[in-house]
Amino acid sequence: MPPIINPDLCSCCGACVEICSEDVFYGSEEGEIPTVTFPEECVHFSGCVYECPEEAITLRIPLPMLLVYRSAPTGR
Repeated sequence: MPPIINPDLCSCCGACVEICSEDVFYGSEEGEIPTVTFPEECVHFSGCVYECPEEAITLRIPLPMLLVYRSAPTGR
């Protein structure tokens, strides 16, 4: 699931575009609100969220990534 940018909070600084290792924001123009061009490439490492000085970005984490897996019993 792609990052969500709140246009009311975004200062168009480009920090999210610079930090994204997967080029999710490819083709975004400097000085404008970044465009999520390749949402399927997002690997949810949250760099854009942490780098945003305005806290304008949130991530929608896919359900399978939210599941907690229980390890197998160790035979106690």
